[in-house]
Amino acid sequence: MVQLPADQVRSAANRLKRAQGQLAGVVRMLEEGRDCEEVVTQLAAVNRALDRAGFAIVASGLKECLSQEGGADSLDTQKMEKLFLSLS
Repeated sequence: MVQLPADQVRSAANRLKRAQGQLAGVVRMLEEGRDCEEVVTQLAAVNRALDRAGFAIVASGLKECLSQEGGADSLDTQKMEKLFLSLS
């Protein structure tokens, strides 16, 4: 099991918290009956924020795997591929 460094955890958590705030804004917009185009635009921004957070987490995990004993030889490439594809 790969454990991310504390600074990477903080960075990813901050990204996810920002996305959470954006999503709360989208819900509020829906409840207020805001224009559909505005809602969809904000929802797309939330989606991009989540994607960036997810890729940052996977990339940090990959970096940690490569820096550990065994390096690239110890990587489960199928598992890494599955993680990347789950974000697409």
